[in-house]
Amino acid sequence: MTGADGAGTGGPRTSARVRIVLASSSPRRRQLLARYPVEVVVVPSDVVEVTAADPEGHVMANARAKAEAVAEKMTGLILGADTAVAHRGTVLGKPDSRDHARAMLERLSGTTHEVLTALHVLDSESGDARSAVERTEVTFRTLQPVDIERYLALEEYIGVAGAYAIQGVAGAFVERIKGDFYNVVGLPLCRLELLLSAFGVSLLAAG
Repeated sequence: MTGADGAGTGGPRTSARVRIVLASSSPRRRQLLARYPVEVVVVPSDVVEVTAADPEGHVMANARAKAEAVAEKMTGLILGADTAVAHRGTVLGKPDSRDHARAMLERLSGTTHEVLTALHVLDSESGDARSAVERTEVTFRTLQPVDIERYLALEEYIGVAGAYAIQGVAGAFVERIKGDFYNVVGLPLCRLELLLSAFGVSLLAAG
């Protein structure tokens, strides 16, 4: 059963310590969860990510697929997440080359784009699930060619959607954001806490 944020039938969990199985190899998500008094088990899903024309459908399909794949081999609360950068309705994935990254940054320069993260929390024992998509608007200042080339030389564009990570040196490109900063990093913590509450779980509770 899938429901909306925070409204669920899952009762309080009584284990000594909350355990979340993170169906992701993202170091950024792991680092954010490590701040909290919960046990985090990292089990990458290894699923082949799908590409959908609709940005929200794109991230939701991938987050669900990751959680369901890991639920086949792990028990407990499984967290699947997927983040994408969307510019004027087009999903910008991870660049496959330096030239591809340059083209992405030139496209984002001086404009506002949207970062979407889908979360899918699945209790593999009961089959209960909750999901949501968080959206944040990010505006880049106008980038000069030299800005882009200096950035590319640092190779931070490798392996990140839209060719940038807001918490890295590309933060110097961001003029403003509207919405959850941690969503742009890859894990909207407020939205996640609301989803977990449907299972009687909190990131803030040690047990």
